[in-house]
Order: sequence, then structure tokens, then C-alpha cells
Amino acid sequence: MPPKLAEIVDEFASAPREVVLEMLLEFSDEVPPLPPSMAAHEGMEQVPECQTPFFLKAEVQPDDTVRTYFDCPPEAPTTRAFAGILAEGLAGATATEVLAVPDDLYATMGLATAISPLRVRGGSAILARLKRQVGNQLAATHPNGALSNPAERSPRSPGPSAHPRRPGPRPHAAPPAGTVS
Repeated sequence: MPPKLAEIVDEFASAPREVVLEMLLEFSDEVPPLPPSMAAHEGMEQVPECQTPFFLKAEVQPDDTVRTYFDCPPEAPTTRAFAGILAEGLAGATATEVLAVPDDLYATMGLATAISPLRVRGGSAILARLKRQVGNQLAATHPNGALSNPAERSPRSPGPSAHPRRPGPRPHAAPPAGTVS
């Protein structure tokens, strides 16, 4: 996990419930504005799991860092807070670091005690779609499925040598004599 995001996670996990709500409101104000070229959500993906219109885009840069773009109405502070947390926590992160963010990030932060499960699911969907976009871009630049540098491999996709060879499908046995197959 990127160090900035780990610090945010620790702050939330150790904060009392009433402070967590204040922290979420602060992060909702931290969402950077979209560039004019994305004002109409051009090239962005909508996250339908969110109760409010939410759009995101991840771009893997040539130096392997990920640039994120988020848009959500100001009337949805909790959902905007997810965007603010990711925008700040993933700033300068590499693609591998983004892919290594745990899927249960918001549960780890302790948000399930402060907001509804529906909101937590929406936040998890935002993270999942962001990671999928990054993974798809890496796959497009590394079509053979292996990254050029083994150190760049995500713990979720360690490469072919990390898993023992799994046996293939079992051959079908011949039916016992005297039976009809």
C-alpha cells in the first residue's frame, strides 16, 4: 500500500467514530477539480454501485505512476470523501502500489462503524474499478502477462513462477464394463 494511503488508513482506524465523520467531511473537500477536457466525463467510467453519480478514470503514466480523476456532486460528501481519500493517498503511487491496495480498505479504516454498509460497498466498488482500470492498462502494455521487472509485480498477480503448476483437467475414466454412458 502506498505510504500516504497507509497513513490515512491508520488515522481513520485509530479515530473515534465522531471524529471519523469529521475527517470524511474534510476529505470530501479535497477532491481536485477535473481538467476541462473531462468536464462532461469524457473517457471516465461511471460507478453504478454508488447511490450518487460517481465517475473515475485512472491513467498509468510512462513512469508507471498512476494519475487519478474523480467526479462526484458536492451534495454527496461521503462518496466525495472516498474520492478525496484515494486522490490524496494514491498521489504519486505506482501502478503496482495501486494494485496492492487491499480490497477491504474501507473496512480496515473502520468506516463500517461510521457509515452505512451501502456506502462502504460503493467505496469498495470505486476502488475495485480503479484497480481494474490500472490492471487493464498494465496488461495492454505487457501483453505477454509478465511485467518486465519482477519487482514490479503486484502481490495479486505475482507472475507465472510464483504458483506451483496446477494439474490440468482429469481425463475421463472409461465407464465400468456393462454400463451405458
